[in-house]
Amino acid sequence: MPTFATLVSFSLASLALIVIPGPSVAYVLATTLRDGRWVGVAATLGVETGYLVHVAGTVLGISALLAASAAAFTVIKVVGGAYLLWLAWRAWRSRDERTLAQLTRPDEVALSSRSAFLRALPVGALNPKTAIFYLAFLPQFVQPAAGPVALQLLVFGLVFIALATVVDVQWALLGGGLRRVLPGLRMRVLDRVTGTVLAALAVLTLRASRAT
Repeated sequence: MPTFATLVSFSLASLALIVIPGPSVAYVLATTLRDGRWVGVAATLGVETGYLVHVAGTVLGISALLAASAAAFTVIKVVGGAYLLWLAWRAWRSRDERTLAQLTRPDEVALSSRSAFLRALPVGALNPKTAIFYLAFLPQFVQPAAGPVALQLLVFGLVFIALATVVDVQWALLGGGLRRVLPGLRMRVLDRVTGTVLAALAVLTLRASRAT
């Protein structure tokens, strides 16, 4: 197991990276503005749960395969980018003319929360750059004398995801506040914003290289 001092150092270094808004924050904010605070929280949990795939990959050495194999990296990149483009296309097709204030049915929110969680899972899991990031970042804190390397990598990965979840949930809550300030904003406009964000994330994914 990592020592307490190592965990503190790792946590501080992780927070320095996590607090910088990135693609996942953009996705969470877009989802929150479209469907509400708790749906945004569900999307956050979905993205972070998807990151568990990369932690497992780092522990098992799959991330090293992605880093070494251009073909494997390209396959994951294309699948992830295509999924994001599909979500963007669905958002752009929307013709919902309701305003934020008109979205009040609890059953719709509950269903949307489940859907948001499931939809966000591949967003986190199918990002090859995240796999490469974990491969490059986590091993820096491994100490051979502290026990099995795989166990240390697992602990670091889980700590990183826990910290990221806490920070990203705050973005969802912030988005919920912004949503209340703009009750007259139409869903059609938000869907265009969401579609644009998803398309941008897709482009970033498809343009990703194995260089770290």
